[in-house]
Amino acid sequence: MSALGACLELSDDESPDVPSGTDDPGSLPERQHAWNESLATDEDGNVLLPEHHVLVPLSLTTSIDDDARETVETSLRTLERAYEWSNAGLVFTIGYTPAYFERFDASLPDAVDLPAPEPLAPGEDPAFDEYDALLHLASDDPAVVLEAEEGLFGDRKKVNDHDVETDLADVFDRLEDRRRTGFVGEGLPAEHADVDGVPESIPEEAPFFMGFRSGFSASQASEDRVTIEAGPFAGGTTQHVESMDVNLTQWFEQENHYQRVSKLFSPEHAREELVGQVGEKLGTSNGLTTERIEATDADARDPGVVGHAQKTARAREDGSPLLLRRDFNTVDGDRPGVHFLSLQRRIGEFVRVRDEMTGADLEVPEANNGILHYVFVERRGNYLVPPRSLRALPPAIPG
Repeated sequence: MSALGACLELSDDESPDVPSGTDDPGSLPERQHAWNESLATDEDGNVLLPEHHVLVPLSLTTSIDDDARETVETSLRTLERAYEWSNAGLVFTIGYTPAYFERFDASLPDAVDLPAPEPLAPGEDPAFDEYDALLHLASDDPAVVLEAEEGLFGDRKKVNDHDVETDLADVFDRLEDRRRTGFVGEGLPAEHADVDGVPESIPEEAPFFMGFRSGFSASQASEDRVTIEAGPFAGGTTQHVESMDVNLTQWFEQENHYQRVSKLFSPEHAREELVGQVGEKLGTSNGLTTERIEATDADARDPGVVGHAQKTARAREDGSPLLLRRDFNTVDGDRPGVHFLSLQRRIGEFVRVRDEMTGADLEVPEANNGILHYVFVERRGNYLVPPRSLRALPPAIPG
């Protein structure tokens, strides 16, 4: 809560001044993850994520029946009526863990790849998300995110002047110790220089803690590419969430701008000055051409450094990225980090990208192996984000 702004204290008869939603929630896209067409874009045409995020972990407290499903659906439709589906209003998803689906006799259909989370690199020992569900709330207005969450759990009678008929507290417990918050956007990381481990040298214009733009449209998978195509969960997607600590002190005080560009993008990006101060030269692409990707092995030998983006781009399929990233910065626990959130058709595709990021096949020192030396995975989880029509406590085999 403090990461979103401890100064925000709305009384029950106050509400942020934001656009209202739709009288017909059924008119919204069947895909919960269909955000892009409703979100703002920057001057280059890249989608701008909402600035403030909350990941609310949920543990089921009741049996799964029609009444429970109706409660969940009614609660979520209240948000859709209350807030415009946009940056200015609210966008959200609800996803379910492998542990949730283990309660059913039937297994998930073959078209859904949803394994339990596991360590994905040598030396990793993360905790795992093994509760039932995760609600992701996002808005440019931090008060909207807080108000929506309070309304969903019975702490407010109105959200954006819309009555709350029922709430999720009848179905789920909120796991406060697993709740995650964060932010993304120009200037927001620099505003947190008062937190231990966040250096004042972060560029004022940077939207991410590591100092550069991200989420370039040509370097992201499309929403179509990450959508499950077949079976009863067609129209859904899978979601991976990875919470990491980031050593920003070493990143900014030990490395210079040239080294940071080399390790985040590629050595050629640094030599040719392709990036700019915070990535403003890159437009709609991170600049990873086929030639720069194919040069990864050679760069590992000379100059003995490879870029994070350069490595992960090796996982592209027919030149196209596999992941749609919606990650954001955090100061949860009063230390800098990132909640890396990605959508993909199959969790196996995330694992494939993560393997390329690890770069175990490259003969390069860890300190020069992308950003591995600066990020540390603390927790991860896998989720199925069903289509909107199945988002309320889905069975393993719908129908």
